[in-house]
Amino acid sequence: MTGKLLLALMVGVEELLKALADPTRAVILDELVEHTGQTLFEICNRLASRHGINPSRQAISQHLQVLEAAGLVRSERVGRYKFHYVDTSPLLRIAERWPDTGLPAASEQETINNTTDPGEPRTGVELSSKGKKP
Repeated sequence: MTGKLLLALMVGVEELLKALADPTRAVILDELVEHTGQTLFEICNRLASRHGINPSRQAISQHLQVLEAAGLVRSERVGRYKFHYVDTSPLLRIAERWPDTGLPAASEQETINNTTDPGEPRTGVELSSKGKKP
C-alpha cells in the first residue's frame, strides 16, 4: 500500500470514527437505517418521540453535516425539501484499515476459556484437540 493511499485511508477512517463517536449521531444513523430519505423535520420528530432527544433543529443539522462529511449520509434537495439518506459503505474503510488477524473474537475467546477444566487456571492459551496445552 502506498503512503498516499494509506494516508487517505487513515483520514477517512478518522472522520468516520469521529462521526460515529457521538451518541446522537449514532441514533440519527439508526433512524435513517430504519427509514431512509427523511427530512430534518422528520428526523427531529423521530428523535423526540422515540428517543426523548430534543436538541434544536440547528444542532441536528450540524450532526447531519458531520455524518455527510464522513460519507455516511447524503442529502438531496427536492423542491423546498432536503431528504437525507444513509450510506453505510464507508464503514468498509474501517475493516480495510484493521483487517481480520485470524485471532478468535472476544466472544469466541470467552467460550474457549469457559470450556477449560474448572480446576485448571485460565491462561488464555487455547487447548489442543487432545486436551493438552501446546
